[in-house]
Amino acid sequence: MSSPPMYAGVGISGCWALGAEGSTSGADSLDRLYPAVGAARPPRKRTTSQCKSEPPLLRTSKRTIYTAGRPPWYNEHGTQSKEAFVIGLGGGSASGKTTVARMIIEALDVPWVVLLSMDSFYKVLTKQQQEQAASNDFNFDHPDAFDFDLIISTLKKLKQGKSVTIPIYDFTTHSRKKEWKTLYGANVIIFEGIMAFADKELLELLDMKIFVDTDSDIRLVRRLRRDIGERGRDIEGVIKQYNKFVKPAFDQYIQPTMRLADIVVPRGSGNMVAIDLIVQHVHSQLEERELSVRAALASAHQCHPLPRTLSVLKSTPQVRGMHTIIRNKETSRDEFIFYSKRLMRLLIEHALSFLPFQSCTVQTPQGEDYEGRSYSGKQITGVSILRAGETMEPALRAVCKDVRIGTILIQTNSNTGEPELHYLRLPKDISEDHVILMDCTVSTGAAAMMAVRVLLDHDVPEDKIFLLSLLMAEMGVHSVAYAFPQVKIITTAVDKKVNNLFRIIPGIGNFGDRYFGTDAPPDWSDDTLDT
Repeated sequence: MSSPPMYAGVGISGCWALGAEGSTSGADSLDRLYPAVGAARPPRKRTTSQCKSEPPLLRTSKRTIYTAGRPPWYNEHGTQSKEAFVIGLGGGSASGKTTVARMIIEALDVPWVVLLSMDSFYKVLTKQQQEQAASNDFNFDHPDAFDFDLIISTLKKLKQGKSVTIPIYDFTTHSRKKEWKTLYGANVIIFEGIMAFADKELLELLDMKIFVDTDSDIRLVRRLRRDIGERGRDIEGVIKQYNKFVKPAFDQYIQPTMRLADIVVPRGSGNMVAIDLIVQHVHSQLEERELSVRAALASAHQCHPLPRTLSVLKSTPQVRGMHTIIRNKETSRDEFIFYSKRLMRLLIEHALSFLPFQSCTVQTPQGEDYEGRSYSGKQITGVSILRAGETMEPALRAVCKDVRIGTILIQTNSNTGEPELHYLRLPKDISEDHVILMDCTVSTGAAAMMAVRVLLDHDVPEDKIFLLSLLMAEMGVHSVAYAFPQVKIITTAVDKKVNNLFRIIPGIGNFGDRYFGTDAPPDWSDDTLDT
């Protein structure tokens, strides 16, 4: 027999019996939606895998929590080796699900949490349904009102670490807005909604199921306050909709799913014992998913010949002369910037020769045909790894007209030594572009791998990614090439060694500090911002 739901903070044990009127018919009506409680369930298979286009944050009454600094969600092979932990939060309308979700997020205090509301996934209404909704005669509390196919595909992609777009539903007009918002990955996904447990396939995606149990009178008062104050409804319409649709739907479809929950939270957000219990469990699950990537990179793939995907700018006397200047610790900042910019321009011109070109014929002013070549891709996008990578943007703009630019901020955690993703801003439809990924130095390759992984998660084909760097260590070249064998790696020089502080030897120093004129601590590594 399967385990009954745990009642957090109330000390109730034993089986939960459906006691509401109509519960038998409600249970029967749910047979198509979820497996029987006593039915044996096959063990869930985990795939090897892992938010937002803006820095995600949560504003609470007490403080603003920045859910930033995402550690690696992949291994040294570049494959996603851990999934996000998905919490399903169910309960009746206005039971306090969103409030409980925000309290869990605040108490967790972990990086990169996504809160996904089922309210975003109402189906697009027909003209007749729109008219019914306007007169409060459309049932928004029925399973058929939700786009479960879109919900399931979205959750699957989020669990696999992919970027997703989420519809924005307008409750005033009962329609989806034209603009959709972008969510990208997470360590924890909290999915909340009245029908969160009302689909077999959806249930299999949930690692933890929580039911928020709130008194019906309290839920009605909250719904009146919300729908009148926030959604512009009148009191008669709200009560009509509640009696005709909301309450019957709760009795038939929502309350019976309480038996599927791992934890039942009475009193909603007022039950701090329940919140603490949930948070402790999630923390223990996240600890099991921790990874150490940089240490693995430091010992892997060394003493191998350099990969064929590497292209090094020919070391002419001019190129070697510029390297001599920028590597010299006595070089002034003005000269360092000037000769770095020259090298960047040469590097980008060299990289453009690897883009696909096709034959074309044009007519010259003399009326003669010229057999030439033209770029055969759709568009070129540059993505800089902040902060040093942004210094390469002017050189790219100088040679690529109307190029789009994106940015990724990756920094090393001073405690763990691991790279962490703090921010990203990528152009729309980047998956169709050739992407030039720019960073000035690559030592272990840890940050470069993270940036490539971000692009892959946004559906950029691996063979359309070009990693450009002024200086790379052999370790970084091997790490990137081993993990992503189709990524083209292009640089002006490759140094052989990396010391125990992950600095390139003989190296160039901290490029960002030398370029921007900032001072680094004595133990500052090339990898702290630029890897």
